[in-house]
Amino acid sequence: MSRIIALTLALLTTLPTVGQAQERRYSHCIAVADATPGVEYVQQAAWQDPVPERGVRINYIGHSMFLIQSEGGVSIVTDYNGYLGPTEFTPDAVTMNRAHSSHWTENLEGVEHVFRGWSDQFGIGADHHTELGDVLIRNVTSDIRSYGSIEEDGNSIFVFEMANLCIGHLGHLHQELSDAQYAALGRLDVLMVPVDGSMTMAQDAMMRVVARLHSSVVIPMHWFDASRLDAFLAGMSQEFAVQYAGGSEIVLSLDSLPRQPTIMVMQPEMLSD
Repeated sequence: MSRIIALTLALLTTLPTVGQAQERRYSHCIAVADATPGVEYVQQAAWQDPVPERGVRINYIGHSMFLIQSEGGVSIVTDYNGYLGPTEFTPDAVTMNRAHSSHWTENLEGVEHVFRGWSDQFGIGADHHTELGDVLIRNVTSDIRSYGSIEEDGNSIFVFEMANLCIGHLGHLHQELSDAQYAALGRLDVLMVPVDGSMTMAQDAMMRVVARLHSSVVIPMHWFDASRLDAFLAGMSQEFAVQYAGGSEIVLSLDSLPRQPTIMVMQPEMLSD
């Protein structure tokens, strides 16, 4: 208890005053990276419904695209490729990575906030730290393979902070992370991870990343076929429980995450009105 009180006081002393309004919002994911109680996933829900109080809704659209919705009504699509399905819905914000064309698009009509995982200068990392309503969106850059070589900081891992949850999307990750990158990510309660084992990284390398991050909920993505997904589940089964969501949508909250770190298998489904 004394440790929690101390951490709380430390956070309060760092909160910006009115005169510091231009400073970045404090990242609780980094600040209290080891202070999260264990918790289990909540119920399924329809993506058009209001998000429950203190909750986050995640909908797996396909490939590495997820729709993430906050209680405050902010909607974000990850690794946006321009097509969500037979719907007129447009998210408030999208993130993109350029490792492959299936992870980004120039078709951004109606999207107000676009977060590219790369900058306009080759080898210079993007830098995002933006508040949208009740959501903080930030990134940690990573290297990508490019034209037979390596482009440093060419892609990004995006972190979404909302409802006191820290949600990480590894994107099209090509490298095992450094200590500095792990520190920059901080605590990740929920992790979307590519498990294809070829286009991104070998599965054993990706498993080491997942094991070190040790998120409460791990959602496999970018798995192409059931055999690759099954291989990842088998490889992680000693450290993580495995549950099947029974669909493409789940709602999570801080006090209902699994007590044992759990891989949550979601079935991709395009959005439809």
